[in-house]
Amino acid sequence: MGLVLPLAFIAAIAVAVAVFYTGWDLLDVHGLKPERRIDSKTLFDLVKLSFGVVAGAGALVALVVAYRRQRVDEAGAHREDTRLHTERFSQAVDKLGSDSPAVQLGGVHALAGLADDAPDDSLRQTCIDVLCAYLQLSFTPDPGNDPAHQEEHHRYLALRNVRHTILRLIGDHYRRPNNG
Repeated sequence: MGLVLPLAFIAAIAVAVAVFYTGWDLLDVHGLKPERRIDSKTLFDLVKLSFGVVAGAGALVALVVAYRRQRVDEAGAHREDTRLHTERFSQAVDKLGSDSPAVQLGGVHALAGLADDAPDDSLRQTCIDVLCAYLQLSFTPDPGNDPAHQEEHHRYLALRNVRHTILRLIGDHYRRPNNG
């Protein structure tokens, strides 16, 4: 900000000087007529010019300050989006680590939604990395349809459903056309 404001002011003065000399050249002025005294019209024009320069400089300062404020607001909004994403991410990962397959399935869908809503690509990739890491975890093989192992068989099917849901969601997002 300390460097931008003086540079903007110098640029404005340079443009004003360029416009003045271009007008001077276009009007084919060869010099100024020296006067010992100036009349009231010339004095009034000089006062108007002074106020115009001050107003232009003030407008330039206001423009630079407004631009800087906009940049600070955008950075603050991005930080807030990232903070909210991190909180939601932690909750979704906790669900994914649950012992209940139903809660894990909720965590899978929460992470997929977070990947869609992520404020930047690195956070989106983090969600996908966690889902892929879940797929790489070891799992108990299907104990079969033996009535003695019916509860383990149902748990196996529920956990397999969680894994299939992850694969389906990643596949669906991978095939989705990029709209912007």
